[in-house]
Amino acid sequence: MLHLFRSSIFYDWIQLESGEVFVLLLLHIHVFYLLLNVWNDGGCPTPGHQIAAIVMSFFMSFWNLFSGFLIARPLLPIWWRWYYWGSPIAWTIYGVITSQFGDLKTTFIETPTQGPQRLDLFIQQTWGYDHDFLIPVVFAHVGWVLLFFFVFAYGIKYLNFQRR
Repeated sequence: MLHLFRSSIFYDWIQLESGEVFVLLLLHIHVFYLLLNVWNDGGCPTPGHQIAAIVMSFFMSFWNLFSGFLIARPLLPIWWRWYYWGSPIAWTIYGVITSQFGDLKTTFIETPTQGPQRLDLFIQQTWGYDHDFLIPVVFAHVGWVLLFFFVFAYGIKYLNFQRR
């Protein structure tokens, strides 16, 4: 709750639109539930916590590698881009950056190779993030949360590894 209070003070100070604040808070809440459900899904269908740790370390390593944070999407080879779009972390980073910086057409950034450049064009050319794609990103986030929720519910109901 304190985080939301500090965020409201910060956003009041820089005077962003309320839609941007709503999208940012929605993405924060969704990524919390998403990662919580991912860890639940890793432990639910496996018979023990050792195997769950192995499965989840595999997925989290690849999701972080192909999220666009370490290697930008335009720099990924074409045969790996499917994994970028299959990473919920990539959707989160895409949504946060485009919701906060994708519509800043009057802000310029100084780049060493190209000189001053508009911030929205820099984000689009460097990382391939387009502000017009923000609504599908939010719906994809809702889809990821629902997918992992239903996988967890299915695993709890039908995959029972307890021995009696």
